[in-house]
Amino acid sequence: MIHNVFHVSMLRKYIADPSHVLEKQPISLHKDLSYEEELVQILDLNELVLRSKSVSLVKVLWRSHQVEEATWESEERMRQQYPFLFV
Repeated sequence: MIHNVFHVSMLRKYIADPSHVLEKQPISLHKDLSYEEELVQILDLNELVLRSKSVSLVKVLWRSHQVEEATWESEERMRQQYPFLFV
């Protein structure tokens, strides 16, 4: 069994690097402190084949997120919300 812990002796001193600094981006919050994600680009298309049907998926890049954080979303739902990206 492997435990998700480490010993303090494995820590190293942090060396400052200007590339680690993130730029602050303004976000408009709703009253319940939630915010609306904005779709930037569709990166990929894929078809997920299930037993009795197939589902079309699109890989979506969201504003303020890295490419590694892109998510797979239903193509049908994205077409309804963002029709201008499918022209």
